[in-house]
Amino acid sequence: MKIQKSMIILSQRLIVVMLGATLFACGNKQAGFQAGVPEYAVITIEPSVSKLNNAYPATIRGCQDVEIRPNVSGFITQLCVDEGSVVKKGQTLFIIDPVQYEEAVNMSRAAVNVAKAGVATAKLTAENKRVLAQKGIISTYELQTAENTLASQQANLAQAEAQLINAEKNLSYTRVTSPSDGVVGKIPFRVGSLVSPSSATPLTTVSDNSKMFVYFSLNEKEILKLTRQTKGATQNALNEMPAVELKLVDNTIYSEKGKIETLSGVIDPDKGAASVRATFPNPDGILRSGGSGVVLMPEEDDAAIVIPQMATTEIQDKKFVFVVSDSSVIATREIKILPVNDGKNYVVTEGLKPGERIVVEGIGTSVRNGMKIKPITPAESAAKLQQVAGQQTARK
Repeated sequence: MKIQKSMIILSQRLIVVMLGATLFACGNKQAGFQAGVPEYAVITIEPSVSKLNNAYPATIRGCQDVEIRPNVSGFITQLCVDEGSVVKKGQTLFIIDPVQYEEAVNMSRAAVNVAKAGVATAKLTAENKRVLAQKGIISTYELQTAENTLASQQANLAQAEAQLINAEKNLSYTRVTSPSDGVVGKIPFRVGSLVSPSSATPLTTVSDNSKMFVYFSLNEKEILKLTRQTKGATQNALNEMPAVELKLVDNTIYSEKGKIETLSGVIDPDKGAASVRATFPNPDGILRSGGSGVVLMPEEDDAAIVIPQMATTEIQDKKFVFVVSDSSVIATREIKILPVNDGKNYVVTEGLKPGERIVVEGIGTSVRNGMKIKPITPAESAAKLQQVAGQQTARK
C-alpha cells in the first residue's frame, strides 16, 4: 500500500512539472513572437529649410603685394626696418652706399656750370657778330657761324642739365622707400650685401594688409549654375552672391565676413575651374599675405529633404537608407546627397520624397532588409532607453 501511495504522489508531481513546462514553453513562444517584431525609431520625410556651407580651399594675399627692388647698384649700408615692420608710404627701407652717386651729381653740376659759361660766351659773340654784320664789317658766313656756336653751346647745356637730373635721381634711388602702406616681408639681404636692378631676388616685399584678397576656385558646373540663375550676367551673379566666411588654419571662423568681387572669365582647362576673389577687411592685421584657409559659401534651400546621417549606411561609396512600407516592412534604397554637410545631416537630392518613412536607429547593427518592425517615434525610443538605463542604475 505504501508503494502504491508513493507511486501516486510521484505521478501527481510529474503531471505538475509537465504542466509547468508546457505553460513555460507557451510563455516563451509568445515572448519570442513579440521579440520577433522589434521596435525602431522612424521619421517621416518632410521638406525643411537647409542651410549648408560649401567649402573651398583658399589662399590669402594682401590687396597690394609690392616687390621692392633697387634702381641702382651698390652695397647696402643701412637697414631702416626689420621683417614684419609696419611701414608708411614713402618711409625709407634701405640705404645703398651713396658716395659714387654723390660724386656723379657733383660732376654733373660742374658740367652744367661749364655749359652755362659756354652759352654765355657764345651769346656775347653772336650779339657782337650781329652788330658787325649790320654795319657790313663781317660777312654773313661769320655771323651764321657765331649763331651756330651759340646753338651748340645751348645744346651742351641742355645735355648737362639732363645728366644732372639723372645723377640726382640715381642719388635719390640710394634711399629705397616704401611705395605704399603695409607690412614688410622677408629681408634676404643685409648690410654689406651687393645689390643691383638685375638681381633676381627682391630686397623685400611690402604687403598692404588693410584688406585681404582671398582666392579660391569654382568648378565649371557651379559657374554654369550661377550664370543660368542670373541669365548669363557675371556682374549680376557677383552682386547676388551672399557674404562668405573664412575658416582659418586653426579651424576658427574669422570674425569679418567677405564679399566676392571678381570671377575669372576663363576656365582653366587643366583644373576645370575658374578663379574667384573674395575681399575681407583686416582691421586687426590677423590675416597675413601668403596664408591659407577655407572659404565657406552658404547655400540655402527652402524645400530640401534633410535626414540624419545616422539614418544612412554606406556600401561601395553609395549611400542607402531603410524605407518603411505601409505594412511596416523595411527595404534598402539608394539615395544621392549634396557633397557638403554640417556633420550631422545630409541633404538628399534623389531617392526620397516627402511622406515616406525611414528608420533612424539600429542602422548597421540590427536592421536588415525585409525585416518587419514596429515603428515608434524617436521620442518614444529615447524614453525607452532612458527607462532601461534607470532600471540598470536601480539594480546596481
